[in-house]
Amino acid sequence: MDKLVLHQELLKFMSSERVLLDEPMKKHTSFKIGGPADLLLIPNTIEEIQKIIDLCREKNAPFFVMGNGSNLLVRDKGLRLVVIKIAENFNRVCIEGSKITAQAGVLLSSLSKAALKESLSGLEFASGIPGTLGGAITMNAGAYGGEMKDVVTACKVIDREGQIRELSIEAIEMGYRTSIIQKLQYIVLEVEMKLEKEDYMVIKDKVDELNLQRTTKQPLHLPSAGSVFKRPEGFFAGKLIQDSNLKGYKVGGAQVSELHSGFIVNVDNATAEDVISLIKHIQQEVKRRFDVELHTEVKIIGEE
Repeated sequence: MDKLVLHQELLKFMSSERVLLDEPMKKHTSFKIGGPADLLLIPNTIEEIQKIIDLCREKNAPFFVMGNGSNLLVRDKGLRLVVIKIAENFNRVCIEGSKITAQAGVLLSSLSKAALKESLSGLEFASGIPGTLGGAITMNAGAYGGEMKDVVTACKVIDREGQIRELSIEAIEMGYRTSIIQKLQYIVLEVEMKLEKEDYMVIKDKVDELNLQRTTKQPLHLPSAGSVFKRPEGFFAGKLIQDSNLKGYKVGGAQVSELHSGFIVNVDNATAEDVISLIKHIQQEVKRRFDVELHTEVKIIGEE
């Protein structure tokens, strides 16, 4: 991939402030970690996304799609590919009765607020999740007993060949932190959801209660990628880590949170290697003490 040639081609249909060359990924992840991406693109429209995919296929340039970078650890050497960031520029929301249609780049927190404003219940659990709707659908994000599959009815995606597809909820195959979107690397464009009418104050009280739990029990004041590990069957990852006496354990600038052991936080300019080494140590200790395998929920990408 010749990134300079690609850069010039992209500038023919995208403005320069949305075509970023050698862009540090630490600027685009909630961990505040990550080396440079050869190219980072911020599209405004479906047409631009299609043109980007067509150009990448024509030039044999690999590409990766991200949202808000809230569940992402980029390695220190960065990414030798094109990153398509579908976030703040792609966030329109339309509400008709109890149906919400929203673009993939909208933040879940913003979507939850929009639902509350219309007295629609079902997205309370998502009010404090820092990611985008597209990312949430891809991994079937969930918290406090709620999951995206509970409210989604359909979504529009682009496949790796640039073809737009409409998927029913059955076709999305949403399971625990997985979906067909993840398996086939589709790009989410738009999502349809069905919520329920409810009293405004009932919804607000629930949102306030969940947000209070988050702020008191999670290290939201420090850079992290949320829960690092998937929940092992019959256990809670955070408790296994805590019971392994790893709360507060550090490798370089990365630390097991002293507030919630399921989180790794960036306390002192941590590198990706610090975090990866800490993850491996946690996995080894939990396996040694409890014979339980911990699998990462955070996505680790980049040149090794």
